Amino acid sequence: MSRSSKKVVPEAMDSLERFKYEVASEVGVNLKNGYNGNISARDAGRIGGNMVKKMIQQAENQMTK
Repeated sequence: MSRSSKKVVPEAMDSLERFKYEVASEVGVNLKNGYNGNISARDAGRIGGNMVKKMIQQAENQMTK
């Protein structure tokens, strides 16, 4: 199975990028602008996992309104 890197909503790219840096800051990972290939897989997973967790919480909140 191949993965596509095509974004479902390309207009959301800037917001997602800002969100990534916000979450990284919250979990104590120092990201810099541009390439961040030097961070550990564990830190990258913490960032991504927390992003998903927050997006699910936001979706659940929208459903209850």
